[in-house]
Amino acid sequence: MSVPHRIAVLALDGVVALDLGTPAQVFGAARADDSAPLYAVATCTPGGLPVRSSAGFQVLPDHGLELLDSAGTVIVPGVHGGPSMLGGTVAAEVADALRAAYDRGARIMSICTGAFVLAAAGLLDGRPATTHWAHASRFRRLHPGVRLDPDVLFVDDGRVLTSAGVAAGIDLCLHVVRTDHGSAVANRAARRCVVPPWRDGGQAQYIERPVPRGTDNGTAATREWARQRLHEPVALREMAAHARMSVRTFTRHFRSETGLSPAQWLLQQRTEHARVLLETTDLSVDRIARDAGFGTTAALRQHFHARVGVSPTAYRRTFRPSSAPPSPASDDRGVVAPGGPNAPELSTATTA
Repeated sequence: MSVPHRIAVLALDGVVALDLGTPAQVFGAARADDSAPLYAVATCTPGGLPVRSSAGFQVLPDHGLELLDSAGTVIVPGVHGGPSMLGGTVAAEVADALRAAYDRGARIMSICTGAFVLAAAGLLDGRPATTHWAHASRFRRLHPGVRLDPDVLFVDDGRVLTSAGVAAGIDLCLHVVRTDHGSAVANRAARRCVVPPWRDGGQAQYIERPVPRGTDNGTAATREWARQRLHEPVALREMAAHARMSVRTFTRHFRSETGLSPAQWLLQQRTEHARVLLETTDLSVDRIARDAGFGTTAALRQHFHARVGVSPTAYRRTFRPSSAPPSPASDDRGVVAPGGPNAPELSTATTA
């Protein structure tokens, strides 16, 4: 019998409880046909001391940082607050242990805000990475040398892998199982965990994008006027006329108040309106394309995928699972969608 691959989960103070349990659950469910364990997962902390979790309990580990010396994979779960997030730093002993593990050939992974720890340890410099979308702005300020992509579910950059927020850690762990042992093993592990073996799209479909509202003497009234007419063509000159401004002045004020050009803002509003209709109605995609002002299904699909990362039908399946798609396992083009039970094995992925 082969020796199980050793995984060390490094819990730091403020560890996110779900992230902490995800590796043991997913990798523990990965079994060969003869039920032999493929992974051995253990938890450690600096000094082997208890640490607080984000869920109001303490974690009492069996190991200290020496566990990283023999692990083939090291995983850093998310942390809630703490110096590694707030100040962009990490304890020297933790940074040294992570770098030593990487230098001897271990695979290094993070879940959610665990990316802050890897970045603070210098392991993400110049690399693509991701983290929870809600912390992307802070991450960029603290670690400008990292090529952050907050839209994806995970990033596989060889021996350094990062996942997006919280449950995306499941996607990353399943991706690693799939890479190590193939789709059949990963799919069985997913079934044991009662999760999909592959999720369409990325983190973008969950990101909240509130639209800033301007002052009463700016373009706010015109924005509200345009929102009520998303199903109609709305020209820039019409918006400017409604605001009683020249096109140039209106565009300048509009960008100052929203951070977007009028055309970009209209596209954003139409996409958000389409999202709401997909989530809350049973209207056809063709009808939603018209009601949201895209005109055609093809235009809706193009802009929706560019902004959200999935097709309108795939998005509806995520948020309204009881709504039947046009045909089994197909998107609104009638093409078989990726990510079903027989999804192709990938060696590198940026979205799941």
